[in-house]
This record gives sequence, C-alpha cells and structure tokens, in this order.
Amino acid sequence: MNPTLLSARALHHSYGHTPALRGVDLDIAQGEIVAVTGPSGCGKSTLLHCLAGLIRPDSGQVRYRDTRLDDRSEAARSRLRRTEFGVLFQFGQLVAELPGAENVALPLLLAGASRRSAAAAARSWLERLGVAAAADRLPGEMSGGEQQRCALARALVTDPAVVFADEPTGALDSLAGEKVLTELVRIARERGTAVVLVTHDSQVAAYAGREIALRDGAADPLTLPVGGAA
Repeated sequence: MNPTLLSARALHHSYGHTPALRGVDLDIAQGEIVAVTGPSGCGKSTLLHCLAGLIRPDSGQVRYRDTRLDDRSEAARSRLRRTEFGVLFQFGQLVAELPGAENVALPLLLAGASRRSAAAAARSWLERLGVAAAADRLPGEMSGGEQQRCALARALVTDPAVVFADEPTGALDSLAGEKVLTELVRIARERGTAVVLVTHDSQVAAYAGREIALRDGAADPLTLPVGGAA
C-alpha cells in the first residue's frame, strides 16, 4: 500500500446557513485514483476545493504529506497549486486571449521557469495528449475536446503529485470525454500521480480505483471500491 499523500479530517463547510460538508474524513494514497461521487449539491466540488486549497474549510484539517494545508496563507496555497497540484475544471478555463501552448506554459512561467523551457514543455505535453495542432490556436478556435486536453496538459505540465479533476468531462460528448479520461488515467498511472475525480456520472467513476460517495455533505457509509477501469 502506498503512503497517504493527502488527508482530510472532520471537514465542515457552509455557505451562509447552508451546510456543504458535514464532517468528511478522507485519505488518498500516492498514485491512487479516487472518484468522489454523489448528486448535485451534495458537496463534491466543495470537498475538492478544500483538498486543493482553493478554499478553507470552516473547521477540520487538510494535510498534504506532512504539512497542514488549511491553515496556510492564500499565497502559500497558491504556490502549492503551481508546483505540487494540478487542477482540471469542467470547462477547462483556458485564457481566451492566449494560444494553447501559452495556456499550458502558464503554471511553469508563474513558478519562475524560463519562457523557452516552459514553451518546450508545453508543446511536448500537447503532443503527448494528441493536440499538438492546438499549440498555436486560440481556445475559441478549438473543439471542446481539444480545449479540455489543453487544460489537462496545463494541469500536468508541472509534474504534480495530485491532480484534482472537477467534472472534467461534463461539457464534452462521450467520445471526447473518454479520450480525456483515458489520457488522465494513463498518465497518472505512468507517473504515480494521485487523482481526485469529482463526478456524478457512474461511467466516469468507473475509471477510478476507489469511490467515495457523498450524500448531503457527508460520506456515505456504504462507499465501496469500484475496481478501476483499464
């Protein structure tokens, strides 16, 4: 069993008077692919945002390796997301004014890499993910599947220890979604990257090795392994 890389203990978070998380505990091992599932409004995205340091929980702890994440400053959490974490959102969230290669290179540039090395790494990842032709095209000139694979390249370009994917195929047709998931799982397994995959789709969850079901902000006690897809 690989060592625990990321953990949450007794996470609570509310939006106003509406609870989103109610005492969630979670452990994710190095190289593990975990699907967080449940209906809309059950707290899936809030859990991912807490684990990735995008928001702080109201109470409870998030630990990454030996470091407590939830009590670090926003600047420190941002640095961690640029170096140790990769984030893939449902709609990619590419910068509309930048071509594909520059979008992918952004995390490296923000971390202080040279423009030449960042551009080379970006183009290498785009080629690896089968979208080299998108390197010089703006997001508006790409298909939805191309945009999402560019966004996946951006999430992977820093060689992160953890990738957080929030409904990564929700805006794609089935074929494009399958390509994104297949590449994400393949690369995660090759590189020993942990993946937290938020989805309401059982077919997407089947790509994971384990499933955590949320219901009304709490982990379902009947959560079971899903076995993982090849």
